[in-house]
Amino acid sequence: MDQLTQELRTATWVKSSHSGSNGGNCVEIAELTCGRRGIRDSKNPNGPILVFTLSEWDAFINGVKGGEFD
Repeated sequence: MDQLTQELRTATWVKSSHSGSNGGNCVEIAELTCGRRGIRDSKNPNGPILVFTLSEWDAFINGVKGGEFD
C-alpha cells in the first residue's frame, strides 16, 4: 500500500460546515501532509476521493469566494 493510500485511510475527515444538518449533499475534508486536502462524499466514504495540492486547494477556495462557480 502506498503512502497516500495509507494516509487517506487514517485521515481525520471533517464534514463541511456548509453541508447542513439535514443529511443532504455533504462533503468531508481531510488535511493531509504537505498541505494537501482530501475531499470525499460523506454518504459514500469508501467511494472516490479527490486530492488537491496546496496551490490547487488555494485556487479552488479563492474561486469559490470569488463566485466562479455560481
